Amino acid sequence: MIRLENIKKVYNAGTVDAICLFDGLDLTVNDGDFISVVGSNGSGKTSLLNIICGNVAVDGGKISIDGDEITSMKDFKRYRRIGRVYQNPAMGTCPSMTILENMSLADNKGKAYGLGWGTDKKRIEGYRESLRQLNLGLEDKLGVRVGSLSGGQRQALALLMSTMTPIDFLILDEHTAALDPRTAEIIMELTDQLVKEKGLTTIMVTHNLRYATDYGNRILMMHQGKIILDQNGKEKAATKVEDLLGLFNEISIECGN
Repeated sequence: MIRLENIKKVYNAGTVDAICLFDGLDLTVNDGDFISVVGSNGSGKTSLLNIICGNVAVDGGKISIDGDEITSMKDFKRYRRIGRVYQNPAMGTCPSMTILENMSLADNKGKAYGLGWGTDKKRIEGYRESLRQLNLGLEDKLGVRVGSLSGGQRQALALLMSTMTPIDFLILDEHTAALDPRTAEIIMELTDQLVKEKGLTTIMVTHNLRYATDYGNRILMMHQGKIILDQNGKEKAATKVEDLLGLFNEISIECGN
């Protein structure tokens, strides 16, 4: 369980450009939740993810995982339990290294490094089998540099790498936004498969309202640093894209757009 209590975050504090994004934000992410987070640009979606992952420090409030406070914990320590996939396919992999080298690094995440080999024949076969399940032909390209792959192939690889070690939480930051529609569908199906197989608690920020309604058990809508919609279970399952669009239109009218 992830719990954010009374979170406060001010950007450019002490300047004329100061922006108070969060002022008393509360959120509980229950074990097994697959939450889709939607909202307009600047509503706080990515900032929420960065705060959970420790990439952005808060100015007030408390963050805890399974009852243990992590508010001041460094991001690299949090990532022992968290896997993250970014919008840019280039951010989750090292382009100058081969697929095998990338997977070996991901497989050794959090482990002590010595002068021994980073992998062996048995693990290489395991990597090949994992890649085969992607149905992208990557199982025969272990020696190919990742930078030469397509965006969809890199994103599928990044998603797979983020879940190679035992993690509790998967953070998806618009991970299909930079892909063409067909590839985005493949990545979403793969995402759903991995989340279910590994039982991962997942938070997915997306601008695709259909993905928000089709996947997961819970949906949040954010606006100006506040959660204005939180639907779960049957209520979420009954939510349609048109319902979300209607709420977006109401917000737009209120803001004078």
